[in-house]
Amino acid sequence: MKTPSIHHARMVIYLTALLATGAQAQDPATFFKANCASCHTIGGGRLTGPDLKDVHKRRDADWFAEFVADPSAMINAGDPEAVALLQEYRGVIMPRVNGLTPQLIDDLHTLIITESALEKSRFIGMQLSDRALTAFDIARGDSLFQGVARFSSGGPACIACHHTAALGWLGGGTLGPDLTQVYGKLGGRKALSNWLASPGSPTMQPLYGPHPIEGEEILPLVAYLQSTGTAHFTAASAPDLIYLIIGLFGAIILLILSDVVWGGRIRNVRRSLVKGKR
Repeated sequence: MKTPSIHHARMVIYLTALLATGAQAQDPATFFKANCASCHTIGGGRLTGPDLKDVHKRRDADWFAEFVADPSAMINAGDPEAVALLQEYRGVIMPRVNGLTPQLIDDLHTLIITESALEKSRFIGMQLSDRALTAFDIARGDSLFQGVARFSSGGPACIACHHTAALGWLGGGTLGPDLTQVYGKLGGRKALSNWLASPGSPTMQPLYGPHPIEGEEILPLVAYLQSTGTAHFTAASAPDLIYLIIGLFGAIILLILSDVVWGGRIRNVRRSLVKGKR
C-alpha cells in the first residue's frame, strides 16, 4: 500500500514542476517579442497592426481580452470596433496566436500598460535609417536573399523557402509565400523591417529566433523586396532563357546519342529475326 502513495507523491511533484516550467515559459515580455512585435509596437508607431501604446485608454480590458483570444470571431460577429480595425488595416486579419491563455492575455495587457507609461518602451520597434535606398542596397539585398552573401548570424537564405518575380520561374522555394509584393502588403518600410527583425510565423521563429537577421542586413533586404514590388519582370528573364536553351539542346543530344547506341542494336535484332523467318 505504501508504494502507490510514494508513486502518487512523485507524480504530483513532477506535474507541479512541469506547470512551473510552463508558467516560466509564458513570460509576457518574451511572448510579446516572439509573437506580437513583428506587427505591433508600443510607442513606435503603427506597423501591420496598430501601435499598442495606451490601448487600455481606447479599449476596455474585456474587449481587449476577447479580441486577442480570437480576432476573427469578433469580426465575424460584427463587433463594430473589430470591423473598423479590419477596414483601417486594409483587410489584414490578426491571426489567432498559439499558446494564449486568459492569464497570459491579462499579463500582456498589464505589460502594455506598464510599457506605455515609460518614456521609451523596449518594444518601440526597429529603428532603421530613413535615408534613401540605393541600387547598392538592392544588389546586396538580392545577394542576401539568394544566399550568395551569408547572414552574419548564420540564418538560412530566404530563397530556401520563398520566391520573388525577380528570380524568374526557375528559382525560389515554395514552402513560404511569394514575397514579390510583401513590401506593400505589410505596409511599407517600417512594417517590413520589424517583421524581418522579429518574424512572427511559427515556421520562421525556430529558424531565425536563434539566428536573427542583423540590423545592417535588414535595410538591404527591404530595398530588394521594395524593388520586386515596383519593378516589372518579363515572364522569363535572360538567365532563364539560357537555361531553357541549354536544356533543349541537351535533350536533343541525348536523343541522338540514344538513337546511335540503341537504334543500331534494335535494327540488328530485327534483321536477325527477319532472316530467321526466311
